[in-house]
Amino acid sequence: MNENGNQHRRDLSKDLPENRFLGLLRLLDGYRIIYLIATLSLGVATLIRTGTLLFLGRYIDDILPTGPSAISLLLVAGLFILLALIQGFFTFTSGSYSARTAEGIAQELRNFLFDHIQRLSFSYHDQTQTGELIQRSTSDVEAIRRFYAEQLLGIGRILLLFITNFTAVALINLQLAFLSIIAIPFIVVLSLFFFRRISAAYESYQEQEAVLSTTLQENLSAVRVVKAFARQSFEIDKFEKENWEKFQRGRRLLTMHSLYWPSSDILASFQMLAGLTIGALMTINGTITIGQYVAYTGMLIWIIWPMRILGRLIVQTSMSMVSYSRIMEVLRQERESLTDGWSPEDYEIQGEFEFLQMGFSYGEDGKVLEDISFTTSPGESIGLLGTTGSGKTSLVNLLPRFYEYTTGSIKLDQTELSQYSRSYLRDNIGIVEQEPFLFSRSIKDNITLGVHRDVSQQEIESAARSAAIHDSILEFPDGYDTKVGERGVTLSGGQKQRIAIARTLLKDPKILILDDSTSSVDTLTEIEIREALENLMLGRTTFIIAHRIQSVMSANKILVLENGRIVQRGKHQDLIQQEGIYREVHEMQIQVEGALEKELEDV
Repeated sequence: MNENGNQHRRDLSKDLPENRFLGLLRLLDGYRIIYLIATLSLGVATLIRTGTLLFLGRYIDDILPTGPSAISLLLVAGLFILLALIQGFFTFTSGSYSARTAEGIAQELRNFLFDHIQRLSFSYHDQTQTGELIQRSTSDVEAIRRFYAEQLLGIGRILLLFITNFTAVALINLQLAFLSIIAIPFIVVLSLFFFRRISAAYESYQEQEAVLSTTLQENLSAVRVVKAFARQSFEIDKFEKENWEKFQRGRRLLTMHSLYWPSSDILASFQMLAGLTIGALMTINGTITIGQYVAYTGMLIWIIWPMRILGRLIVQTSMSMVSYSRIMEVLRQERESLTDGWSPEDYEIQGEFEFLQMGFSYGEDGKVLEDISFTTSPGESIGLLGTTGSGKTSLVNLLPRFYEYTTGSIKLDQTELSQYSRSYLRDNIGIVEQEPFLFSRSIKDNITLGVHRDVSQQEIESAARSAAIHDSILEFPDGYDTKVGERGVTLSGGQKQRIAIARTLLKDPKILILDDSTSSVDTLTEIEIREALENLMLGRTTFIIAHRIQSVMSANKILVLENGRIVQRGKHQDLIQQEGIYREVHEMQIQVEGALEKELEDV
């Protein structure tokens, strides 16, 4: 079992080589036996097909001229039927086992890819579009599934057909056999010529499809914003522009296919015509018999046309290789380990923090936080105030180790933060976001989301009461089993926020992060949420991110950030006496509130 309790699965990020074709073959590990059965069954079916043609030739040459009786004709007919049934059985077995292999590999790959994506760092997700990951988890995996279901076995089938039928024709007449494959080298060269070009065109097409998926996903997720700002025309134009680019790239891809098929058709048709003509002349000259000619015509078809399809399969295989590379780009990304570090079982976090000249930067984009130094006592509340981009959210994102500080030190209960495991920190830190995310599940499922144990209905209701949402939940037709819409769209902003608070209360963390949790609701709802937050903050070390003074004025300590540095610190009463950002924001908000009250009085 792995750290999340799931069954063990191969670590595909380490097992798979860089070489694309070898990597695709390596994915067969665990399915080699059934795929071997599929291949052997295909070989038997191919041999029976060729044997049937040879028997047909002998029948025409040796049996028909003797005037066979009705019984012998029935026996021959029965033999042909038996051969057809046996061939059908092995063909079915081959298809069934290859499908089982393809679906099994696709399932394993999807599971591992999703598992891997869940474990990638926040920085990776910040830099990668959602539509791109969706594309690689769906379309690219489907391309690999087709490789095992159709292409790899199809290539094997064609090679077996060529070898068996060419050998059978050689047994009839060696010269005829070689004359029957003159065009095949040209078909192979033509296929390889288009191989690289179609690979490049397909990769470009897949990239644009990912862009289109991202555009669609963003639009549907933000459909309310689009409608609220009457941006439908803009979004439609944007989608049509990306869709037109996909159309252009798709047309280039199909043009490559359109050029390949007629070219290979001409070569295959020329070879068929030449082969049939040469065979007919040899029959007239008595070099081969009529029965051999009839058998030869059937085998010639199974030599030429499968080789033409081989070119198509080679081209399609190139697409699968492109998809393999795109998936491996994700799988090669380093995972974020959740369990590495200290996870004390017999120690309860107190919530004492010490920041000492801490600095942080996102890669090479410059410093975001610099020389951050302050301390907190267990159970204290710390207000973080500052303009957009001042570093407030970046600072609290370091606490659960979403990101790693680059300089200085952060200690939690006298232990360096980086020594704790991420899973331990995240189990003990609760976050209430400005716009909480609710899944398309029941209210009960959303409240219990952060708890890794069985909880009773009484515990759930107790958390909901503390979050002042219990009575509202009971008003829904199905109570706690009520399904919320996508992203909680069927609930009001205040209801979503209070469900998020209940979720955090049930988790019972020792450290709390409130990310501007009341900025997007009306005044009455804000009062109700503040009461719920007061219950939530009791006995917990709390970091409060806010833009409004009212959200932090009761904090034990307030830090004012500007350009990644702490420029003011203290309590509310101290800060409003000092010149600086805090007093300016406070006076401005008082003026705004006063103006609003006056307008309401005049109404």
